[in-house]
Amino acid sequence: MKEKIEFIWIVIGFLGQFLFFLRFFIQWLVSEKKKESTIPVAFWYFSISGGLLLLVYAIYRRDPVFIVGQSVGVLIYARNLYFISKKK
Repeated sequence: MKEKIEFIWIVIGFLGQFLFFLRFFIQWLVSEKKKESTIPVAFWYFSISGGLLLLVYAIYRRDPVFIVGQSVGVLIYARNLYFISKKK
């Protein structure tokens, strides 16, 4: 049972990392299409999704360095989404 729980947490960690990777991939694709550096709104949604999953994973692992890093990031991503929604 313990091994199954560990496996689930590893999957959560990798899923968070994958979502976090997708933000850069999407940003790269959009920038290539526009032929200029661009940060699409999807970048922030993938950032916050991946950041939250990684934060949950870090809390499970009880890693204070990882927890602080992801916490600050999630706040920044949320703030950027707030600015974007406020502008609309």
